[in-house]
Amino acid sequence: MRSEVTVTLGPQQEYRFDLEGVEPLTNADARRWLDSEFVRLDCEPLRASGKVLLADKVLVVAANAGNNLLSDAEWSQQFARAASAALERKTVRVDVAGMAVTY
Repeated sequence: MRSEVTVTLGPQQEYRFDLEGVEPLTNADARRWLDSEFVRLDCEPLRASGKVLLADKVLVVAANAGNNLLSDAEWSQQFARAASAALERKTVRVDVAGMAVTY
């Protein structure tokens, strides 16, 4: 099975990150990285309750990262590794415009 993370920001803005042969992060390391980026990028919870699900965190971090960070090879590789490991899925699709994360 192919291992990749795809982030779609809009109709003409799609980023694909191939994780074949890339050393995976542990689930704990992935969660820590996403937590750190959530705070660093000044992300806001999607839900009024303030509860942040892992999929929500991946979505909001990708949205706040935008083109600047998603086009940065080092940051985007770490994001893809973290998203895949935290969600425990080989294939992850993050649709920022549609506000959805699918596997």
